[in-house]
Amino acid sequence: MNEVTWRSRWSSEQVRAMLLEQFEAFWRRDPGIERETLAEIQKAAGVPHAVILSGLRRVGKSTLLAQLAHRLGVDAFYYVNFEDDRFLGFRAEDADDLYQLLVEVFGDRKIFLIDEIQNISGWEHFVRRWMDLGLKFYITGSNASLLSRELGTRLTGRYIPIELFPFSFREYLHFQEKPIPEPGRMTTVARAQLNAALTAYLQTGGIPDALKYPELPLLRTLYDDVLYRDIASRYRIEAVTALKELAFYLISNPSSPISFNKLKERLKLGSVNTISSYIGYMENSWLIFTLNLYDFSVKRQQIAPKKIYCMDTGLASSVGFSFSPNTGKLLENLVFLTLRRQTQAIYYFTTPAGYEVDFYLPEKKQLIQVAQHLENPATRERELRALEDALQVLDARSALILSDANEPGFTLRGIPVEIQSCAEWMLTAK
Repeated sequence: MNEVTWRSRWSSEQVRAMLLEQFEAFWRRDPGIERETLAEIQKAAGVPHAVILSGLRRVGKSTLLAQLAHRLGVDAFYYVNFEDDRFLGFRAEDADDLYQLLVEVFGDRKIFLIDEIQNISGWEHFVRRWMDLGLKFYITGSNASLLSRELGTRLTGRYIPIELFPFSFREYLHFQEKPIPEPGRMTTVARAQLNAALTAYLQTGGIPDALKYPELPLLRTLYDDVLYRDIASRYRIEAVTALKELAFYLISNPSSPISFNKLKERLKLGSVNTISSYIGYMENSWLIFTLNLYDFSVKRQQIAPKKIYCMDTGLASSVGFSFSPNTGKLLENLVFLTLRRQTQAIYYFTTPAGYEVDFYLPEKKQLIQVAQHLENPATRERELRALEDALQVLDARSALILSDANEPGFTLRGIPVEIQSCAEWMLTAK
C-alpha cells in the first residue's frame, strides 16, 4: 500500500488558505504586556544564528513571537504554526513545497517565525539549509531536550537559546495593573501593598492564561497536558499511574531535597533508573527543575539528594497537596526561579555540621538564604548559623538573606551580609 504523504492530502489552494488563516490569526493575536525577554530576542536580530525560544506549555511563547512580529512589521516575516493538526504527516522533505507556497502567498521575505517546530522530525535539516541562504529564524518549542542539548549537533552551534519563564514579579505587577514602586523609596503603605502582591503572586503564579481566566482550571489542564502529551506519549511510558504518583509527590514538595533511592522505596516505582528517567522527562518538559548540592567532588554532587523546584508556584499550589499554604517553600521556589532566569550555575550547600544554605552562586561567590520572617530569634539564629558554617569552607565573597523586610547589613567572618525584602529584591534582580 502506498503511503499517503502530507502534500498529497492537501491541494495547493488548501495549503495557501491555511497559511493565510494562520498568519491573520497570529497578527490579530492580543500581544498582552510586553515581556522582558523581548529585549533579549531583539539583541539577537543582527546575527545570522537561529533564535530558539523554549519553555513550558502556555507560558506565552507564541504571544512573545507576536510581540516580536509587531516590532518587525506585517510585511517582514513568514509565520508557520506546526501545532496545527493540518500539518499532521508533514515531513522535513515537504519543506521546500511549503516555502514555495509561502513565497506565492506573501512574496519574498527573509524572516521565519515558527511555532512548535519539535512536531516535525528532521526539522533541523531544512532550517540549517535555509539559514545558509541568508534566512533568519525565530523558533519556539516546548521540549527542553530537543531544543537545547540536542541543538548543538543539529544546528552545528548556529543558534541562540532563549528560555521563556512564566511572568516575573515585575511582569505580574504590570499584568495586574499595579504600580511598581521604586525600591528604597517606598512608604509604609507601599511596602505593605507590595508584600501583599507578592503573597498573591506566590499562590497564583505567572502563567498568563491562568491569570487572565482565574475561574477556569487551566493549571490543572496544563499539568495533565504535560504529563500525558509531553511525557507519557512522547516517551511511550506505559506505567502512567507511576508517572502520575511521582509527579504529584514532587509538585507537592517544592524546594525539598529528594533521594532517588528513597523515592523508589516510598512510591514503589521500579528502579532508581526509572525514577531518574521520569524526573529527567519532567525537566525536559519544563515542569520542574532539579538543583544539585555544591561539592568539590563531582561524584558527590551526583549522588547527593537533589532539590526540586516547580516551574510555576501557581502550578505547585493548584496541583500539589499540602496541609497549609506552604508559603515558605513557595517563596524559596520563587527565589530559585528569579535566580534561574539569570544563570544556570546555582547550587544548594550543606555544611559539615548539617546546616543547609538555600543557594550558592559560585560565579558570584554568593550565599543566599530565604526566610519568610526573621522575627523569631530561633529562625534568625538558624539562618546565620548556616551562613557562618558555610563561610568556614567556601570562598564566598558575600551573603544575602531574603525575608519580608530590609534590615541593616553587617559582616560575618569578615564577609558582608545583606538582609533584603524579598519583594523589593525581585523588582531589581537582573
